[in-house]
Amino acid sequence: MTDSKSPSGIDRVVGQRLRWRRRELKLTQEQLGEKLGLTFQQVQKYEKGINRIAAGRLYEMAGVLSINVD
Repeated sequence: MTDSKSPSGIDRVVGQRLRWRRRELKLTQEQLGEKLGLTFQQVQKYEKGINRIAAGRLYEMAGVLSINVD
């Protein structure tokens, strides 16, 4: 039985998209973290797909990165 809290393939894909957009905007992980009230380590974990991004946090990120959630 797999742990339902462990990240899945989609978590890694979302993290890759987050990293791609952050780099497109020429933001560092630290700068993005500051805009979201997170540490750069947390941003790094999201980008690597280690931690899942909750829906509310994803919505906040979309606003900061000027993209649609969908």
